[in-house]
Amino acid sequence: FGSGLVIVPFLQNGLVRQTGWLDERQFLIAVAIGMISPGPVVITATFVGYLVAGLWGSVVATVGIFFPSFLLVLIAAPALVRHRGNPQVQGFVKGAYAAAIGTILGACILLGRIAIGDWFTVLIVLISLGVLLRSKVSNVVLVAAAALVGLIAFPILRPTWVLLK
Repeated sequence: FGSGLVIVPFLQNGLVRQTGWLDERQFLIAVAIGMISPGPVVITATFVGYLVAGLWGSVVATVGIFFPSFLLVLIAAPALVRHRGNPQVQGFVKGAYAAAIGTILGACILLGRIAIGDWFTVLIVLISLGVLLRSKVSNVVLVAAAALVGLIAFPILRPTWVLLK
């Protein structure tokens, strides 16, 4: 239900607020690095585990992120498929989808408050959203294009950064 971004707010709360292992900027960088690679949240967790505790930290973080979902799919998926015509199962699935959408939006708001801090980043967000809504451009292509625009434009424009909290 949803994507790996569903757990970003939980990761941020645990890694930044509760334990203080990462600051907001480090967390944003970890998520960004994870987003440009396969399996973004698993890679993000692996990277954070490595930052916190080296090789074994990355192994433990990867298993900790991957294994619970794997078990849930292994156990629950056959039952959901078998009973997909049941109104209660349909209600469960619709509720889970709605919750996933809410948590993904929460992740977007959380990351946006960290990453969007000036008029130019707001402009890039709005243009990117417009492109996504009007075309079938790949996320990788869109992120690469926006990064290239930022690479060229930010040194020239030098927008004032005002971190939004």
